[in-house]
Parts: sequence; structure tokens; C-alpha cells
Amino acid sequence: MRITEAAKRLGMSPRMLRYREALGLLPPVREQGAHRRFGPEELAAVAQGVELEKRFDVSPAELAFALRVLSEPAVAAAVRDLGVRIGRIQVPRRALDFEKEKALRLLRTSGGAQEAGARDRSRPGGAQEAGVRDRSRSGSR
Repeated sequence: MRITEAAKRLGMSPRMLRYREALGLLPPVREQGAHRRFGPEELAAVAQGVELEKRFDVSPAELAFALRVLSEPAVAAAVRDLGVRIGRIQVPRRALDFEKEKALRLLRTSGGAQEAGARDRSRPGGAQEAGVRDRSRSGSR
């Protein structure tokens, strides 16, 4: 069927169908004479796009951009970077990052205790005092 009949069936103007085509929201099917013919698949694709726009409250241009993000890795990466920068997307933690952070935390906590012991041992009589303190805590002298 031609564009005017398809537009009537879909409840929109032929101009809106051309706009959707320009955005890439229609399957790329044309006759040899450069006229677009609409079959059941094309009508179903347009109807699905309209339903998504209504359900998620987006414009045809926003839906077209979403499809571009899904199909072009460079665009997806740029959008993801922006989302992280503005705080709308959290960077997923990788297992190795988690293990690295855990190891650093353990080093900081055990390193602090070791540094305190090293300070005690480095001053004159410090190790003995530290030993006395440790024994006094345990209750034996």
C-alpha cells in the first residue's frame, strides 16, 4: 500500500511517516521507482515504535537515538561516559577492582598496627615498654 493509505491506517499523517523514515524508524524497503510500499511488517514496525514512545514517554527522535546507542558501540560508550560523569550511571565494579580495594584496605589497617609497633621499637626502651603494656593487658607481669 502507498504512504497515504498506511498513514490513515496508523492514524497519522504521511508527513509523520516520512519523518519517521528520515529518523530510521522504518525498515528500509522501497520499490524500484523510489516509492515506499507499506506491508504488514512495516505497519507493525511503525505501530511498535508508536507504542514504545507512548509507554516510555519519548519522542520519535529520542527513540531513534536510543536505537543508535544500541547499534553503535562508539555512541554507546560516549553516552555511558556522560552518564557516569553526571552521576546517572554507576561504574560497575569488576571483581579484580574489588579484590584490589580489599587488599589495600587490609594493608592500610595492618600497616597502621605495624607502624605503631615499629615506632615503639625504634625509641630507646620502647620495645620493653610495649612488652610491659602488652603483658599488663593480659594480666601477667
